[in-house]
Amino acid sequence: MTKDVEVAEQGQGGEYSAKDYNDPPPAPLIDFEELKKWSLYRAVIAEFVATLLFLYITVLTIIGYKHQTDPNVAGTNQCDGVGILGIAWAFGGMIFILVYCTAGISGGHINPAVTFGLFVGQKLSLIRTLLYMIGQCAGAICGAGLAKGFQKSFYNRYGGGANTVSHGYNKGTALGAEIIGTFVLVYTVFSATDPKRNARDSHVPVLAPLPIGFAVFMVHLATIPITGTGINPARSFGPAVIFNNDEAWDDQWIYWVGPFVGAAAAAIYHQHILRAAAIKALGSFRSNA
Repeated sequence: MTKDVEVAEQGQGGEYSAKDYNDPPPAPLIDFEELKKWSLYRAVIAEFVATLLFLYITVLTIIGYKHQTDPNVAGTNQCDGVGILGIAWAFGGMIFILVYCTAGISGGHINPAVTFGLFVGQKLSLIRTLLYMIGQCAGAICGAGLAKGFQKSFYNRYGGGANTVSHGYNKGTALGAEIIGTFVLVYTVFSATDPKRNARDSHVPVLAPLPIGFAVFMVHLATIPITGTGINPARSFGPAVIFNNDEAWDDQWIYWVGPFVGAAAAAIYHQHILRAAAIKALGSFRSNA
């Protein structure tokens, strides 16, 4: 466990006081004791339900928009519907809501890429990481399945919310968009939940789900025209399973490789460059030698 000291100025008199904080210890790679704890299974259930709700609301938003702008439907035009801005708000808003609701139970990941990034940053054990991902993917499948169950004809007609690379963009461009978009999201997650920031800025009431939701919103604005926006392998996997279209499966690897690479890069950047975790560990080793 590392301990840092921040020097904070107090008042107008120029008096200073030390403010310290402790980083939580790195999570063990494999912790079989976790399997005996109800808190682990409760967290997995929370991830499952949150991802189910996330997919249900967002897939229906996409389908509703496509129906409202379908030129083959009488009485519709391209100005109807929520538009790309509304779809981006649906994704960002749902992440804000669901992270707020589940953060105290599971951490509010709702995204295998976020979970993987936190694993790379030594915030989670391998067992918890794998169970979270299974719960998230299962929730995504069930959420997309519910959307299809309630609106089967619209679901099949309008693509089921499945992600594919847009015409005019190659797979390299799509992969790059997914890497950078996920980097922005996971970097925001690390920054918003950084214990050093919380200690230093304890006088500023920061609601972590808010910047995370805004990151999702902004990335969607940039990447919906390219990939439909994945940055969440479960979000892409669930509709692909339920819609079961060849094109969606052909592009599926992009929505796993891109987010995982971006998440790992964000974790390494934040933990080992901005927070200099490796340098601190080396310094602690030398001081104890």
